[in-house]
Amino acid sequence: MSELREATFPPIAGYHPTTLLDWPGRLAAILFLPRCNLRCPFCHSASLLGDSAETIPLEKILEHIESRGEWLDGVVICGGEPTLWPGLVLLCAEIRRRGLGVKVDTNGTRPDRLAQLLQAGLVDAVAMDLKAPLDERYDAACGTAVDREAVARSLDLLMGWDGEAEFRTTVCPAFVGEAEVHAMGERIAGARQWVLQRFEPTHALDPALRSVRPYDPVRMEALAEIGRSYVGRCLVRGQAEGERVTAAGR
Repeated sequence: MSELREATFPPIAGYHPTTLLDWPGRLAAILFLPRCNLRCPFCHSASLLGDSAETIPLEKILEHIESRGEWLDGVVICGGEPTLWPGLVLLCAEIRRRGLGVKVDTNGTRPDRLAQLLQAGLVDAVAMDLKAPLDERYDAACGTAVDREAVARSLDLLMGWDGEAEFRTTVCPAFVGEAEVHAMGERIAGARQWVLQRFEPTHALDPALRSVRPYDPVRMEALAEIGRSYVGRCLVRGQAEGERVTAAGR
């Protein structure tokens, strides 16, 4: 694999060799890419918001993935925000070349790159954050001004895609309640799957949120029941159920 030129690929800030949670139904490895263009107050991955001081050579990761042979079903690429990197397309193609499935987690702010991945058939699954209704509440949940039209384009791309698409919302009580779930549900009505992720306050980017109490399981299930009136399947995930909070809580 000496032909790999690391400069053409995104830097890899982290690597987990095995997960059963981040791509349900598959045994996958996870690659974490640095940098994010949002500053969500409830983010729990502050170390990935900027450039990483240390990176892992892609060649070593691919060698390890190949050594696991038939045991591995796919690779999840998350962040940070993977679609910020032009080399994401090359990375997905390199993984595909090894006969593995590819899943990308995204905040949906780069619809052109997302469209490129979908049209080229480089991904099998996409999980996209839907942080709040697409109005001023979205900027508040993202901690910065957002091109909401770009997010809407990404939503529409995935709504019309035949692949495995999932929308995910971190249900932080400071930003999401019944009214917000109704508004988001109306926007993605007809989608196949929507996951409501329980807010985890311990490492929230905004220290003020670390004292916010998450919704209890009964309240989360009530919100999911609202979601089910709009989409095919609405699930609750989160640390309360023993699962690791993932992309939507970045």
